[in-house]
Amino acid sequence: MVPPVAVSPLIKTARYSALIAGIIYGKRRYDHLKPIAAEERRIEEEEKKVREEQERIAKQLAEANEDTILK
Repeated sequence: MVPPVAVSPLIKTARYSALIAGIIYGKRRYDHLKPIAAEERRIEEEEKKVREEQERIAKQLAEANEDTILK
């Protein structure tokens, strides 16, 4: 096995700088997108409640139309 080659300090510095820059970018991006996603979830929850209520009403109407004496 070949012994490891010494890596240039410039390359090490560039690698760690890129790593730190990526972490900072990811944190800023996450902080930007988090409230947007929360708002979308809130809106989706409201739409789901409305949709479920409409489905419940439609089901009740369908059951009411089925239960007749005239069958």
